[in-house]
Amino acid sequence: RLEDGQSAFTIKVDVSSGVSGFLRPGDHVDVYWTGSVQGTDGREKRTVTRLIEDAVKIIAIDQSSNEEIQTSSIAGTVTVAVTQLQGASLTQSTGRLNLSLVGQRDDKIAELIEVDQKQLLGIEEAQPVAQQKVEKVCTIRMRKGAETVNMPIPCAGG
Repeated sequence: RLEDGQSAFTIKVDVSSGVSGFLRPGDHVDVYWTGSVQGTDGREKRTVTRLIEDAVKIIAIDQSSNEEIQTSSIAGTVTVAVTQLQGASLTQSTGRLNLSLVGQRDDKIAELIEVDQKQLLGIEEAQPVAQQKVEKVCTIRMRKGAETVNMPIPCAGG
């Protein structure tokens, strides 16, 4: 079931991450990673979900590679055919992996997909308002007849 340059890589799944028993050997899945990453400011951590591998072929569910299985069962593991680089990237993931079943005739090449909670909920971060430097103005009051006038003068101390 493996082509030249491919290896078998097993992904641990459960009901929610393994598409609830709908996967069969021969199907293709997209692999999504969810985990925490440093924010752009270097301090705030944010949780993101990113597509890390697309249209990966399933070669076995749990220990069975039989494509003719008719009953659905909740898998504990899914074995996929990947290149060494893909296997290394799946091993490197420190978050949670989820699988998404890809349609049989879906041959579109996936683009970079990444969503965080703020994007998902449409929350925009408040941008800091630039503090305007208020120029200090010093005045003295002068009387001109019945009228009082404020006259600008140089401020003491700069």
